Amino acid sequence: MLQSLRRAISFGVLISLASAAAVGQQFPGKPVTLVVPWPAGGGSDILMRLIADASSGPLGQPIVVVNKPGAGGSLGLREVASAAPDGHTVSMIATGFIAQQYANLNAPGLAEYDIVAYVGTDPAALSAGAGTGWKTLSDFVNAAKQAPGKYRNGNDQPGGSSYLAIALMERALGVKVVRVPYAGYAPTVQALLSGEVHTATVSVPDMVDHHKAGKVRILAVAGDERHAMAQDVPTFKEAGFPIVTGTMRAIVAPKGLPADRLAKLENAFLTAMKSDGFRQKAGKGGFSIAPRGSKEATDLVRRMDADMYPVLVEANMVKVRQKAQ
Repeated sequence: MLQSLRRAISFGVLISLASAAAVGQQFPGKPVTLVVPWPAGGGSDILMRLIADASSGPLGQPIVVVNKPGAGGSLGLREVASAAPDGHTVSMIATGFIAQQYANLNAPGLAEYDIVAYVGTDPAALSAGAGTGWKTLSDFVNAAKQAPGKYRNGNDQPGGSSYLAIALMERALGVKVVRVPYAGYAPTVQALLSGEVHTATVSVPDMVDHHKAGKVRILAVAGDERHAMAQDVPTFKEAGFPIVTGTMRAIVAPKGLPADRLAKLENAFLTAMKSDGFRQKAGKGGFSIAPRGSKEATDLVRRMDADMYPVLVEANMVKVRQKAQ
């Protein structure tokens, strides 16, 4: 009788301990931090806040957006790469991240992250300040060819999405401008509005309201087709220049994230990005959304990395890290 009682008590203790352990392992057990490595107010910041808001429900915990700009995005991304791989800290990488990892000694590399989900790619656009008087892409090209190195273009840090966009445009259009880097799209837009620069190469959502108000002029969009928010603006291809480039976005976590936690984050983000409510808000913001899961997202980003590397070598931007074979 006594032995049976002891066995029952021992079994009960084991069950209690197992239950406690299961509760302790529940994920997420606290709010998740989404680090945006650019200033507040830019397109990436706005989109990440929409994603965070829509994903909190499926995840079962709030997703808190924290802006940590600096060094072309590398400052915040380095902090995330160094965080515990427990799923409670995530971030976003964009096209410029791929170049940064080869050009900046302090920038983290692709191998330091698990890619959780692919968001989509927003095409770059070339916009001109109202003070220039340029109404078409031809106006800009003619002026820039007549005065090489005279006109200033606002973009991000060397290797960033808009920096690569203007570099590509210079080569394709046969012009030369002065590249002026800013710490994010929001200050780049302000620089164009103030006349500090003559052109900028940020995406349509960042410029469209000012375009409609006549404060700037979007001259051309670097997409396969006209942007839904700016149907009056032609593509570069329509103008005879096959330029297609823009801002790729993907959500990442520190390398070594447990498979079950990666799967839960992936499901939450995909569920959010595929929801009607999110798509409606993202559409109003002019964002191009093409959600992909972790495996496909990893393949897409790795392929982009492989494709961009020889271009970066040619531009003498590979300084600190060789491409992994």
